[in-house]
Amino acid sequence: MKSTWIEIIAIWIGVAALTLVSVLLSEPGNPQVEAWFGAILAGSIATVSLIQLFKSQVEGFVRRLVYVGGGSYLILATATLYIWLRG
Repeated sequence: MKSTWIEIIAIWIGVAALTLVSVLLSEPGNPQVEAWFGAILAGSIATVSLIQLFKSQVEGFVRRLVYVGGGSYLILATATLYIWLRG
């Protein structure tokens, strides 16, 4: 169980880092950043799936997908709110 949380938190940190970089590199009013967010979210889900392929651990796979997807979505929604308020 502990290794599962380490994987989830590591993916969240990656999502947060990529989100921060994309927000800092985007110009205000650039709609391209939302497309980057979609790619970041898809990449986080794909990372969980790749880890699943290599570990072959069936138990808890859906839970890991939900936690990673939900946490990533929350991070990206917060960044979207920041961009929206920034103008």
